[in-house]
Amino acid sequence: MATGSMEAALMSDPTIKLPDDLLVEVISRVPYKSTRCCKCVSTRWRDLISHPDHREKLPRSTLAGFFYKTYGMGRDSRLPHVYQSVSGNWCPLDASLSFLPECGELDILDCCNGLLLCRRRTAPKSWDDPGTLEYVVCNPATERWVSVPEYSLFVNDARLGFDPAISSHFHVFELVTAVALDLNNKYDYRIEEVGIYSSKAGGWTHQIVWDNSIEILCLSGGAFFNGVLYLRSDSNTVAAIDVQGNYRIIPIPTSPDARGVPNVYVSRGQLYLTDHASSELSIWVLEDSINENCWTLKLKVSYMQLVGVEYSSAGEHYSVISAHPEDNVIIVESASRIFPQMKLLSYKMDSREPRFVCDLGRNSRCPYLPYVPLFSESLADGH
Repeated sequence: MATGSMEAALMSDPTIKLPDDLLVEVISRVPYKSTRCCKCVSTRWRDLISHPDHREKLPRSTLAGFFYKTYGMGRDSRLPHVYQSVSGNWCPLDASLSFLPECGELDILDCCNGLLLCRRRTAPKSWDDPGTLEYVVCNPATERWVSVPEYSLFVNDARLGFDPAISSHFHVFELVTAVALDLNNKYDYRIEEVGIYSSKAGGWTHQIVWDNSIEILCLSGGAFFNGVLYLRSDSNTVAAIDVQGNYRIIPIPTSPDARGVPNVYVSRGQLYLTDHASSELSIWVLEDSINENCWTLKLKVSYMQLVGVEYSSAGEHYSVISAHPEDNVIIVESASRIFPQMKLLSYKMDSREPRFVCDLGRNSRCPYLPYVPLFSESLADGH
């Protein structure tokens, strides 16, 4: 390079002489929002930040908020979904998802690493046309979306599997119901079949039929981790389904006086399990992803410690709804007669410190879906 050209390059980019590894180390020390701006500096910076080898070093997007359902008191009791930010306004988005095509109904089923899985009924074309059901996978941060045809008519629920660190492609797991039950106002259903859609293949690629149907709590959570979907069960087990159509049943540790169904979450690159006993919460972590029976007790915390004195009047009416993807924090929702509105609280496991986050309203309902923005433009076959 000529002397004049080198001087001009140094003036426009003083880091031009820095080796790639050193430049990545510098960028890794800035907040996540700043790394998005860094991609605009030059082609070199953009390529370094986007390179798969550097993903582990560079800061990632963090928890921005929750999508959840809310119910009214009138005849039409089901109201649209709600989005609640928990980290300020650094990630504004169209929570109404108005960028999607007009439809008769829209229901958010799951959220995984920045993508939403919705079920929509297309708008009727005539008075005798009820419309058709289909899934939509969308990215609220970029407003890109792709439609997925339904696999079965006998479906209560579906889950989304997506890991942008591995691929821009996603999987939809459709849970086909065997028997629906309504016992003591508790809605359960048994899964006898699972259909798996692959956006890479562009169709439904696997069909799993359980030897014995598995009872999954309706609207229960799940976790997609290392290419495996983990679903909680009512029988002290977790069902694990991978994208190739293999499945297994994993025993989990539970307290003798356990109340409710354990939950599974992904945080800090590990699978977490929370178990509610009569007076305390146990938090387990799967230390070895190969040996799935290797659960290690991470923490036991009493209800009073979990929510703090101010909200202890809620009694034991609380539930863990998520774990922070990056911090050693669990997210809890709680309510009481004194505080009829649902409260969203966080609990720092390192310092054992509870903190009030926000009000969710009187009529908020599960599932509470944690949303971590994904700013990548890629969405397989997306609009």
